Amino acid sequence: MDASVAVSCRSVTKDFGQGESRTKVLRGVDFEVNLGQMTFLVGESGSGKTTLLSVIAGLLDATAGEVVVLGQPLKRLSNHQQVVFRRTNLGFVFQQFNLLPALTAAENVAVPLLAQGLPRLRAIAKASDLLTSLGLGQRLNAFPSQLSGGQQQRVALARALVHEPRLIVCDEPTSALDAATGRSVMELLASFAVRPDRAVLVVTHDSRVFDFADRIAHMNDGIIDRIEQQQN
Repeated sequence: MDASVAVSCRSVTKDFGQGESRTKVLRGVDFEVNLGQMTFLVGESGSGKTTLLSVIAGLLDATAGEVVVLGQPLKRLSNHQQVVFRRTNLGFVFQQFNLLPALTAAENVAVPLLAQGLPRLRAIAKASDLLTSLGLGQRLNAFPSQLSGGQQQRVALARALVHEPRLIVCDEPTSALDAATGRSVMELLASFAVRPDRAVLVVTHDSRVFDFADRIAHMNDGIIDRIEQQQN
C-alpha cells in the first residue's frame, strides 16, 4: 500500500442478518483515505456511511473484501489485537459527545491515556494542557452537564487527539451544533488534527462544513459513486 494512504478498502461488503432477512449495506466499496488530509464521507441517510466508518474503525467486521488501516490488514488481527490497535492508533469524535458524566473535562480527556497505562497525574496534566490550547483552560474541572454543546464537542475533540493517534474518525461531529459552533469545531479539527502523518475521516451530511474537506467521497446505496478533490 502507498505510504501516503492511511486507509485502503478493496471490494468491501457488509451484510446484516441471515437468509431472506439479510440486508446488504456495503456492496463492494473501494475507498482510500490519505495521510495529511481531511476526507469527508457524505450521502443520504441509509447510504452506508456509518457502517463503512465502523468497518474502517474495526468496530464491525467486513463480510468480504479487504480493509487495511495504517498498513495493517484488519482481518489478520484477533479481537484483542483490534482493541489494542484502536486504543493506540485511532481517535473518535461522535455526534453525541459520549462524555462520561461523572468525570470532569480533564478527566474525560485523560481516559485514552489511562487506558494506555499512563500514570493518572501525568495523564491529567497532558489532558489539561491540550484543553487549554483548545480554549478550555478555565473549564478543566467542569462536568459535562456544566458545559455548552460546543464546549462538550471540544472536550470530545481533545479526547480524540490526546494520545496522538494517526487516524481520527468523526461521526456527524457538527449535526448537534448550531452553524457557528459547528464551524468553530471544524476549524479546531482542521487546525489541531490535520498534519502530514495523520488522516482525518469525517462522516457528515452537514453541507455547511463541506469547505473544510480536502476530499469528499459521495456514498450512494452502499458504494462510493464519486470523489471530489477540493481546492482549499
